[in-house]
Amino acid sequence: MHTDLSLIRLLQLVSPTLPIGMYSYSQGFEHAVEDGWVTNSTEANEWILGVLEQCLTRVDLPILSRLYDAWEQHDIQSVELWSSTLLAHRETSELRAEDNQTGQALARLLAGMEFEEASRWQRKKNTALATLFAFAAVKWGISKESALIGFLWSWLENQVLCAVKIVPLGQVAGQKLTYELSQKIPDLLEQGLQLKDNEIGGSVFGLALASSRHEMQYSRLFRS
Repeated sequence: MHTDLSLIRLLQLVSPTLPIGMYSYSQGFEHAVEDGWVTNSTEANEWILGVLEQCLTRVDLPILSRLYDAWEQHDIQSVELWSSTLLAHRETSELRAEDNQTGQALARLLAGMEFEEASRWQRKKNTALATLFAFAAVKWGISKESALIGFLWSWLENQVLCAVKIVPLGQVAGQKLTYELSQKIPDLLEQGLQLKDNEIGGSVFGLALASSRHEMQYSRLFRS
């Protein structure tokens, strides 16, 4: 029986057990619930889809695609450029810190797995999660399309888990939410890949506002 090792590595890379701390962040979702913006599964669907369409599709996907190409071509200058560009699109200190800290954590993990090139990204200020995600995808022979789908899926799964914990939603409602939103991924992937360099950019005002307020929220489950 033929086993696709790259698929197995992708499953490892997007697993919620990957020790980079993604589970400890809500990306402003916690404060959206605190302020009563999200109170049920319908509103959770609208919130997550809005961020998917306006941020992930318009910023993360096209930049992740370019980071993948840069790593594949051993173009470190472009890796540095796109990694810094991605962090510059984060609208709050909380969102930038999350991206930087999870990226550095993935760099430490990969360096510990004998990917020496990853070690220099462990303390860099422009390290982003997508930077090391793309690096791992290239090193493990994961196709670009599969890597982009996996990245979206990982983000979506984490947001739904946040909704289950803090709205709160039941497990069945969480699975229905994942099922409904994941059907959007193929179309969003196509849209993101069509963007030219000068078209990259997106913003969700509610996300920026919720994230900035979350930094000062008195009682929190999730990290700032």
